[in-house]
Amino acid sequence: MKAGAMLRKVKSRSWKKQRHFRLQEDGQTIWYKSRWAGTGHSTFSVADVDVVREGHQSEILLSIADEFPADLCFTLVFRGRRSNLDLVAESPSEAQVWIRGVRKLIQNTESMNDKERLDQWIWDWFQKADKNKDGRMNFKEVRTLLKMMNVDMNEEYALRLFTMADKSESGCLENEEFVQFYKMLTEREDVWRVFQDYSRDGQILTLAELEDFLKQEQQEGERSLEHAQELIDRYEPSENAKKHGAMSIDGFQMYLVSPESAVLDPQLLALHQDMSQPLSHYFICSSHNTYLMDDQLRGQSSQEAYIQALKRGCRCVEVDCWDGPNGEPVVYHGHTFTSKILFRDVITTLAEYAFKVSEFPVILSLENHCSMEQQRVMAQLLDTILGDTLLTAPLDRLVPQELPSPQDLKGKVLLKAKKIGGLEESETLTDEVTDEVSDEDEADPKSLSKSKLSRELSDLVVYCKSVHFHSFEYSRLHSKCYEMSSFSESKARKLAKDTGAEFVRHNSRQLSRVYPSGMRTDSSNYNPQELWNVGCQIVALNFQTAGLEMDLNDGLFSQNGCCGYVLKPDFMRNDDSFDPERPQDRNGYTSLRLSIQLVCFVISGQQLPKVNQKEGSIVDPLVRVEIYGVFQDQAKQETSYIDNNGFNPLWNETLNFIVHVPELALVRFVVEDYDKASRNDFMGQFTVPFTCIQPGYRHIHLLSKDGTAIPLSSLFVNIKISELTTEV
Repeated sequence: MKAGAMLRKVKSRSWKKQRHFRLQEDGQTIWYKSRWAGTGHSTFSVADVDVVREGHQSEILLSIADEFPADLCFTLVFRGRRSNLDLVAESPSEAQVWIRGVRKLIQNTESMNDKERLDQWIWDWFQKADKNKDGRMNFKEVRTLLKMMNVDMNEEYALRLFTMADKSESGCLENEEFVQFYKMLTEREDVWRVFQDYSRDGQILTLAELEDFLKQEQQEGERSLEHAQELIDRYEPSENAKKHGAMSIDGFQMYLVSPESAVLDPQLLALHQDMSQPLSHYFICSSHNTYLMDDQLRGQSSQEAYIQALKRGCRCVEVDCWDGPNGEPVVYHGHTFTSKILFRDVITTLAEYAFKVSEFPVILSLENHCSMEQQRVMAQLLDTILGDTLLTAPLDRLVPQELPSPQDLKGKVLLKAKKIGGLEESETLTDEVTDEVSDEDEADPKSLSKSKLSRELSDLVVYCKSVHFHSFEYSRLHSKCYEMSSFSESKARKLAKDTGAEFVRHNSRQLSRVYPSGMRTDSSNYNPQELWNVGCQIVALNFQTAGLEMDLNDGLFSQNGCCGYVLKPDFMRNDDSFDPERPQDRNGYTSLRLSIQLVCFVISGQQLPKVNQKEGSIVDPLVRVEIYGVFQDQAKQETSYIDNNGFNPLWNETLNFIVHVPELALVRFVVEDYDKASRNDFMGQFTVPFTCIQPGYRHIHLLSKDGTAIPLSSLFVNIKISELTTEV
């Protein structure tokens, strides 16, 4: 791989171009260019590759299967929303070199511990800064390095650090000397101050001192002593300190940057909630027009969109079905220029990927625009491809009084669609004319025409029968637990504002689905929080569009094993009257004070991506903390900005919030590059459910706009949560 190879990069059946690919010396970066590109080239990190698919395992490679056999083809699937890279090798052996090689590199990257990641990061910087590739770095190269790292450092101070690290007095830093230079550059004054507050001699934390820190700052309880010993055993690098039951500053820093000390409680990351309650008692991770990779008018429809959504924990996917040629139903956004894919291929993809990330049920939301004949084809395809995973009858053959639980429905696909009659009625063998239409067509008066449902398709609907919503009173008196309605975002918002408490009660018994306005042709999203506030379970978003709304969605569903189901608060699951507009009226109401001291913004690894790529430009970062929840909890505060320091800016500012309904609140940390002349540029964010926050000194590991990790980049904060003693 380091010697390089010519591979065909394939974008379509007509676009197949040769590129020279080569693994760089760092063993982590793949470089490629066209032979005609001059000095121009592209690179990507192996760490950005999620998986390597072998053979014709993409729509693009399948389209050229008649030209290139499967043993020449492979696909690199990237993390986040980046497009796949489809490649064709010159020979089967060459393909295997790259398939096995990239897989091995991915495995190596994923198995690295924190020290190995740091060593790799230092080596990467050394390679970038060593412009003449002589294995040494002079002071001019060091000054260039500092600019690359987002550091605007006084030249005299930089020279002093350089001279201190230059033990050989050669005027250049070799590898080990560069490591020393890096350590001096990244000394954590913020962590040192915390360490000094609890260390009597300023050199180590005794077991008792570490226990005191865990009790006082990390708000740990009775097992602080036991935990202190565990931390020393786990993180202390000095055997001598370990032997004396103590922790050095190095061990203390390793603990503070570990996943164990992250802002999101790792115990709540795992599957831990009660999964035996009715489906209506959970928020369900849901996608709108799942087949689209881009906008709603001309975007590409793709099976890959379903794979990506399911990998993100999505448990409700949507399929828009229309009559296709040769009796084969197709999936696309009707009456637009979006491309078409076969319904058969969508269901095949669902069968393969539905339960790779989560074992809990997938709801297949069917928008049916097909003729009777092709509806029967759809029913046959669903039955034959999904087999036993498709739920086709009530559990135990009993008519339910309440919906079954995610636990009961593990490994099952549930069809959400129109249904002839109900579960209580005896089967007949006739089709039926109905005045009900596809859910989302209800918002379009032109679509309100009678349509026919096939009995074969209708019979596959069990617990998710789509019905028209009349009123909350009508639903309370007449609706069955297995009947559910879909609402446009505007209709759902109005109901939430006008009759929030009734909406909450309705959603304790029945499922509700909310979908984006038809005016969002750019695939933008609405804020899901206000619909979660009234207990709507299936709040469908355009997963292909990054931004605040998907950050909130990813934040909510980051807990409970990322299984796509989050148990609603108990006051939304019973008949208690909870009104999100008046949270103080609920039983057991207690508001909390959230205090966040932004101690330091740390980049202990790769720097935040520069928004302005102009050489020499350095960011002016600020941090904004945003609270999303019930109306009374919506709040934003931000720090001042720090001039010219994207490497280790210090704020030492405290932000305070009052939170009335912590069970529904999400806290979003955003880092931006301040610009006095225009809008600030986004740099990174992290969103966490309030109830999953660990108090104390914590690191917040930042994500890109795309939702992927920015390696080793974080905020260092001190979080305190307390009950209010007086009403505010």
